[in-house]
Amino acid sequence: MSNEVSYTPEEVAKILKISRFTVYDLIKRGDLVAYRIGRKVRVEPTDLEAYKQRGKGINSAIEQPVTRHAESIVPVDDGLIICGQDIILDILTRHLEKKTPHVRFLRQYIGSIDGLLSLYRGTANVVTAHLWDGDTDEYNIPYIRRLLPGHKTMVVNLAYRNEGFYVAKGNPKGIKDWNDLTRADIRFINRERGSGARVLLDEKLRKQDIAHEHINGYKQEEMSHLAVASCVARGDADVGLGIEKASAQVKETEFIPLKKERYDLVIRKDDFDKPQFLSLMAVLKSESYRNEVEGMGGYDISQMGEVMAEIK
Repeated sequence: MSNEVSYTPEEVAKILKISRFTVYDLIKRGDLVAYRIGRKVRVEPTDLEAYKQRGKGINSAIEQPVTRHAESIVPVDDGLIICGQDIILDILTRHLEKKTPHVRFLRQYIGSIDGLLSLYRGTANVVTAHLWDGDTDEYNIPYIRRLLPGHKTMVVNLAYRNEGFYVAKGNPKGIKDWNDLTRADIRFINRERGSGARVLLDEKLRKQDIAHEHINGYKQEEMSHLAVASCVARGDADVGLGIEKASAQVKETEFIPLKKERYDLVIRKDDFDKPQFLSLMAVLKSESYRNEVEGMGGYDISQMGEVMAEIK
């Protein structure tokens, strides 16, 4: 098979005999490696074969790290590699592509801690974070200082979101707060380690002295807010943790707000005055982008584009 061949998500769906929506979900979770060229998403044959071999329980010699395309398709110095899982980042990328068609973009669907580590390693240059620190009641800044030692960064607000519990319609089990997760009749579905939701949960459990061993389902993980909400909607779990927007997209679930979280972009200070980053800031302050995000509901954009901190 020629190395020049690559597949669209629709072609992958036909090969695997699944829906294209499932393919996009596999890409978003990081199970299937993909890359962007402009607005197009592509999957290489070796990456598709690696996914199939993993499904068969075979360790394929052709497997490559998920970050490979970030390093080879879009060099950090020439484009923007944007890490994060929220749909408003996809919308942001689309607006950037329209504003700066000569700049190359790549989206990496990874959690907050993995994003900060990618920034530290130089395999990404725009990452998102929504990491709550229980000791200071502060978002993101304590983690940036720990995970990017010696790196000067700019922290720019993207939006505020409500984080809380997904429960079945009518909340039949009367779930209200963190202590309810330890009840014997409650099945929980967790997020993966490194995600902002997982950090919020673990910090709340630590602060309230709740042992995670007492939570039925603590070790059961899903890779996105939508996947957690879907698990609750199907009845595979009684409760999960995520953002309000995902609950609104999944029927048969209700949302119980617990925490208003700050969702920030983190950028190296050395990059901040480069043309593509100035374009990013311009989009964040543009009426068209702000109106589109606000129109979706579930986001507070009152501080969008504001510098929340400069970390030296």
